[in-house]
Amino acid sequence: MAGILFIISAPSGSGKSTLVSELRKQVGGVEFAISWTTRPPRGSEEHGREYYFTTKEEFQRMLDEGVFLEHAQVFNDHFYGTARKSLQEARAAGHDLLLDIDVQGAAQVRAKMPEAVSIFVMPPNPRVLRTRLRNRSRAEGVVNEEEVYRRLNAASKEIENYREYGYILVNDILDRAVAQLEAIVLAERFYRNGEVIAYRSRRVLEVAAACLQSNSHERLKPVLEAFGIFGSTGQQQLNFNEDSDEEDSTVDEENPDDD
Repeated sequence: MAGILFIISAPSGSGKSTLVSELRKQVGGVEFAISWTTRPPRGSEEHGREYYFTTKEEFQRMLDEGVFLEHAQVFNDHFYGTARKSLQEARAAGHDLLLDIDVQGAAQVRAKMPEAVSIFVMPPNPRVLRTRLRNRSRAEGVVNEEEVYRRLNAASKEIENYREYGYILVNDILDRAVAQLEAIVLAERFYRNGEVIAYRSRRVLEVAAACLQSNSHERLKPVLEAFGIFGSTGQQQLNFNEDSDEEDSTVDEENPDDD
C-alpha cells in the first residue's frame, strides 16, 4: 500500500523537530527525510543524523542534476534541500514519509504533489518564541539578539502562509501537540488507506478534525493577533514585548531545535 507524504513546516524555534521525533517513537511506518544543507553543524549535530552537511558548490551540483524534490535558500544564505531518493525509498517500503521543510519548499512539493498532507506548526505567541530562540542560542554558547529578532520577524512572515496548509498545530503544550500530530497521521491513514485505528478511533478522528485549518479559526485568532496578522490582508503590527524570560516559563519550552 502506497505511503502518505506528510509536509510539516514551522517558524524557526517552534519545536517541530521535537514533535517529529516524538511522533516517530509512537507511530510506526513513518520515515523521516533527512535534509541536505550548506550550513555548518551546530553543537552535537552529526552528518547523516540531523542533516547531510555539504558545501554550496556540491549542493549546486546536486541541484543541477535534479537530485532534489525541493530546495530553498533561507537564513544567512544557507541552502536546504530534500533528495527525491527519500520519497522513492519510503514508497518502495510502503511507508509514510515526513518532510520537515520551510514554506518555500512546501510550496514546491504541493505544486508537484497536491495529494500531500500539509501541517503547519505555530508557536503560541512572539514572547514564547523569543524565549525558545534565546534558550537555543544559550545552548549553543552565544546569545545573538540581532539573530533572535531577525528570526522573530521572519516567523511572522512565515505564519502568514498558514492558509496554504491543511492542518494547523499550536505548539504551546508539547504532549498535546504530539497527540494532535499523531491523530492527524492516524486519521489520514484511516481515510486514505482504510487502516484501522486500534485505540479510541472516534476520539482520534475528532482530534484530527479539530486541527483542520477550516476548523481552527477561533483557536488561531489569538495567535495571529499576537503576531500582528489581521484578517485576510496579512497586515502586520509587530510587538515582541520585552518581558522577562521567566514569564514564559509556564509554556512548554522543550527542545526547540529547529532551523
